[in-house]
Amino acid sequence: MRTYFVAAIIAIIIASLLVFCSCSVKERALQTSIKIPKGYQTSTQVAIDSINRDQALSVENWKTFFTDTILIELIDSGLVNNFDVKIAHQKVMQARAGVQFTKGIRMPNLGLNLSAGQRRYAEYTIDGVGNYDTQFSPHLSDKQKLPDPVPDFYAGVYSTWEIDLWGRLKNKKRAALSRFLAGEQGRNLVVTDLIAEISSAYYRLMVLDQELLIIKENIQLQENALEIVEAQKATGKSNELAIELISSQVLNAKALSLEVKQSIILEENKLNFLLGRYPMPVIRSSFSNYEEISKMPEIGIPSDMLANRPDIRAAEYELRAQRADVKSAKAAFYPALTLNGNLGYQAFNAAFLFEPASIAYNVTGGLLMPLLNRRALKADLMHSKASHREAYLNYEKTILKSFTEVFQLTQQLNNYKEMQGLKNEQVQVLEKSVSTSKDLFAYNRATYLEIITAQQNYLRSQIELLEIYYRKTLTNIHLYKALGGGWKR
Repeated sequence: MRTYFVAAIIAIIIASLLVFCSCSVKERALQTSIKIPKGYQTSTQVAIDSINRDQALSVENWKTFFTDTILIELIDSGLVNNFDVKIAHQKVMQARAGVQFTKGIRMPNLGLNLSAGQRRYAEYTIDGVGNYDTQFSPHLSDKQKLPDPVPDFYAGVYSTWEIDLWGRLKNKKRAALSRFLAGEQGRNLVVTDLIAEISSAYYRLMVLDQELLIIKENIQLQENALEIVEAQKATGKSNELAIELISSQVLNAKALSLEVKQSIILEENKLNFLLGRYPMPVIRSSFSNYEEISKMPEIGIPSDMLANRPDIRAAEYELRAQRADVKSAKAAFYPALTLNGNLGYQAFNAAFLFEPASIAYNVTGGLLMPLLNRRALKADLMHSKASHREAYLNYEKTILKSFTEVFQLTQQLNNYKEMQGLKNEQVQVLEKSVSTSKDLFAYNRATYLEIITAQQNYLRSQIELLEIYYRKTLTNIHLYKALGGGWKR
């Protein structure tokens, strides 16, 4: 009767402790407020939501998005040799090591134990007196006589196992896996950025080549105008001031060409660094007829970004990891059940070590639970909760940033298209004005200043049109990246 009473008291104490632990680590649910708009509503156009919402947007492979074969080869080379990509890959390997570490965290540990030692007991101790008195026992065989000092030989296996009653180890495993997946998305983000940077630098080189060609053509026009003015001076229809001003314009254009050449050198060095190679000439296509080097990306619907953008996916996996950390920290307050065992041969004489009579084993089980001075556990739980909230806020911030980025790039792309049409018309008009000013000057119906002004305006408008083409293509590339493209291979 007394045994049952003691068992009931122990059960009540354990139940009370469990209730106490569960109350002390009660966790509040984190409120979510992420609401993504259904479309990219603008002030000048209807919302971009006409795409069938039953079909998720399939982000195009970068090899099909870009149309320039030389650019595709350069990107392939950069993905292999770029240092940032290599570093990102090593970070993924570090996260993979964490997954391997937690892969068998819930399984028993098994190891081999080989030991040899020697002990001498003092004569005025229980062990010393007991061992000495044992030698005179008539029940001992010759093999069981204890030497003095007493050797100790052991060969066997041991095992430790923590029973994951509350999911602490399970959540550690989940956290490690989520961080590994977040690391992979981080690498995809690096790949996306690299593709955008390489294509932008490549296109910038094409634009600079075309700009240099435009400047050279304008230098030729200005030199032709200079010849006309010099001829007019010979006939008394012009003066030295006109020659000096037009000569100054020619010198300014030549200096501008040198500046563009310097920009080409800097851009080539930048591109070579992205490709992981030392400075060398970059082979590239010519900028003929303002051809596009990429396709127009499909905008799709905002929710597509959740599945396509690496930064959003990385933030989501990090949020899952932090949530698992909170659960693991919470489970640390509950009792931990551990099992320990040893099985092997033990003897004080090496000659008898592997005899059947030397077999020894030990099995113990323990239930450990923190009661007092749990500041470390509380601090860990507090830190995990704060990190979880931070991860959620970062996730929400990333989504908002992504939506804003796509919205802004969409607006910019539409504006650049309109600007391109207007600037094209302006270039055509100013091209005619250059020819008209020369004809009028030949018949003394225009001054040399009008020739200079017409040529300056024509040169400026050509460069401005080229810059608009560059910005439009750059925006197109960034929009493709913002929609989550660029990393899928």
